[in-house]
Amino acid sequence: MRTALKLFAAVVTVVVLAIGGFAAYIAWSFANASIDTIGEVDFDRPLTIPPLAKSTVDAHGVRTFELAMQAGETDLGRGAKTPTWGFNSSFLGPTLRATRGEQVRVNVTNRLDETSTVHWHGMHLPAAMDGGPHQPINPGASWSPHWQVDQPAATLWYHPHPHGETAKHVYRGLAGMFIVDDDRDVALPRSYGVDDFPILVQDKAFDGDKLDDTNGLFQSAGILGDTVLVNGTPGPFLEATTERVRLRLVNGSNARVYRFHFGDNRAYAVVASDGGLLPKPVETSELLLSPGERAEIVVDVRPGERTVLQSTPPYAGTNRFTGDTDRLDVLELRGAATLRPSPVVPATLAPAPDLADDLVGATRQISLNGSSTNFGKMDLERVDIVSRMGATEVWDVTNSDGQVHNFHIHDVLFQVIRYAGGPPPAVLAGWKDTILIAPNESVELRMRFTDFADAKSPYMFHCHLLRHEDQGLMGQFVVARPGEDVGAIHVPDHVDHAAKAQIPDSHRQRSD
Repeated sequence: MRTALKLFAAVVTVVVLAIGGFAAYIAWSFANASIDTIGEVDFDRPLTIPPLAKSTVDAHGVRTFELAMQAGETDLGRGAKTPTWGFNSSFLGPTLRATRGEQVRVNVTNRLDETSTVHWHGMHLPAAMDGGPHQPINPGASWSPHWQVDQPAATLWYHPHPHGETAKHVYRGLAGMFIVDDDRDVALPRSYGVDDFPILVQDKAFDGDKLDDTNGLFQSAGILGDTVLVNGTPGPFLEATTERVRLRLVNGSNARVYRFHFGDNRAYAVVASDGGLLPKPVETSELLLSPGERAEIVVDVRPGERTVLQSTPPYAGTNRFTGDTDRLDVLELRGAATLRPSPVVPATLAPAPDLADDLVGATRQISLNGSSTNFGKMDLERVDIVSRMGATEVWDVTNSDGQVHNFHIHDVLFQVIRYAGGPPPAVLAGWKDTILIAPNESVELRMRFTDFADAKSPYMFHCHLLRHEDQGLMGQFVVARPGEDVGAIHVPDHVDHAAKAQIPDSHRQRSD
């Protein structure tokens, strides 16, 4: 009897200690969840400007770029160098630049010891060239996508998209910018690295001098780091030498949503979003960008001044584990003692999207919930939506849970018709490919499928919080010709079929 009582007492003690320890961990996690670096960053490094990628043009006018994915070590401000990945370097990649109408080819070589892909985020191109999970590049192998650039001038970017591994590959440093130019003459700053700057913003967490890519117990959105890198530079400053500068903002983070503003609350002009120039500039003092989104802003600079680009809490909520309460210093902007003149930002910039009056060929209902859409978890063999070439469609997308989600679609740009129950704000009046959706809110998107019909090669749509994407919050669509039958989708050999989501047969029906 005494032995039983002792055993019972021991069990109770262990349970009490475990509960107490877990409660202490929760309290510690909550106390340390908020991040505030305002006024704590020493802006002591000049901002790194990624080089423009070298290219060659052959006799047929094809512009060819060379990219190599490789491992290395990079000074990220931790004392010792940090193991990282990059394109043509140890961390991040060069800026590719091409003009509308050009034929381009990118020879991508994988020098890593893991299979990866390269996706051209925001680019309008054939599905077989898109660089999603159906175009893997094995270690030691190469891939040479080619297409004609046919879209308005815009700030795009490129990054890996391997099935279930995207978050890790982007976090380690595989990302770069792709700028599309056209012949539209708009008086904006345009000299790369002089008055027109790439600003790729990423937050990182560290374990000593190594990147920490583990997710905390309560970090359902993914990693939220306490160190902000801009173009891979910790504590960066940018010295402006002109009266105005154009900042091409890219949220390249895995999970963090930024609300960009300057420490002195100055206003600036938002001139472009994901798909290119807005119809007219939007003057504001803050701008919300979720992972994958881009925006171009023009900022006035005064001689000799200093101001800091910061991120304030992005939401009205108080969830510390999704970054609701975080405050971050990002980049110090310095004005040189003497500034060269800059043109005034034009009152009009580009034609507005024109889909609102189109005849709608189909309306889709898509919900984002946890780690799956209403079609189920991502399945590389399942086609969720069949869109018909030449048709305009409406996609009603709902964030149906309490988490942070956004929505990105490959290939096509969309027009935002309604946002959270009302007309879209002015900063969403241009072409988009990625959009933040607040919990339990919906957006109405309209898009036109003009070309690149290929019933065997799918595009993706997904949440661009990369942990959510990897967990299965992604679906597939194909663009088919009217009346064309859609057959089986080829799944690359490297995919672990056993790890695919098991979903009811009723969910395997294609939406046409």
